[in-house]
Amino acid sequence: MNSMKSSVIAPGIRLRAAMDSGCVAIPGAFNALCARAIARHGFEACYVSGAATSVSAGVPDVGLLTMEHFCRVIREVSDSSGLPVLADADTGFGEAEMVRRTVIEYARAGAAGLHIEDQKFPKRCGHLDGKELVPADHMAEKVQWANKAADDMGEGFVVCARTDAKGVEGFDAALHRAATYVQAGADMIFPEGLTTEKEFADFATGLRKSCPKVYLLANMTEFGKTPMIPLSRFAAMGYSCVIYPVSLLRIAMGAVDRALAELKRGGSVEPLLPQMQTRQQLYDLIEYKPGVPWEFAG
Repeated sequence: MNSMKSSVIAPGIRLRAAMDSGCVAIPGAFNALCARAIARHGFEACYVSGAATSVSAGVPDVGLLTMEHFCRVIREVSDSSGLPVLADADTGFGEAEMVRRTVIEYARAGAAGLHIEDQKFPKRCGHLDGKELVPADHMAEKVQWANKAADDMGEGFVVCARTDAKGVEGFDAALHRAATYVQAGADMIFPEGLTTEKEFADFATGLRKSCPKVYLLANMTEFGKTPMIPLSRFAAMGYSCVIYPVSLLRIAMGAVDRALAELKRGGSVEPLLPQMQTRQQLYDLIEYKPGVPWEFAG
């Protein structure tokens, strides 16, 4: 039996239990093989990023891909890793009815939860300027529909609301929107684009004054508006999880770029062999033995 086979416990319940026990590091898996590696290294969950999913398909992160495309990636990541998967749902792929469908389809694909954001479509990366927001009551309606869909399924699916208000309307407006989204039914809040450790601490303190039981997500992305902050500091500030959405993709593509430059320059990849995962290491990761029937983990 494959050691990565998913637990019979619903992924949403597993993710909630992990966050109830401490701040969870959630690396981004840009494909199924990456997800298996995340599980192999002992992480408790993995993340499907809209940015990583989009650029892996060769397009920018501006909401071009379909919900079905995201669900395929979620299913592959969930099946291959056996981990709870938190997934980006951008602006929900439409209005209220589509948000409900998104929750249902993501859950069917194996997701433990999703986050939707309060940007206008077409959205843009949360660490870019020029974002526009939908009215708070418009976003609250989406959250209500997502929450109702999650409750109807009854398996602990986590509804996270992301607010990009800090960079558009200011810190206080972000706090106000976050509290509004919790009142609408959000289980978790994702404050995007905070620029200092103090802002993260103040946001957690301010929100929990009115919403003491809400989960909090921090985005630890590179080359953006947020400084590099270790997991231990987020834990001390009261965050429930930290996503690393594009880190592994950036590392992998950096290696790909250097390898291609070497191949073009020298006509051989031999100098790169020490940097490569060996054939046996790859087989070990996917739990495959040549000549022996492979048992699918899902």
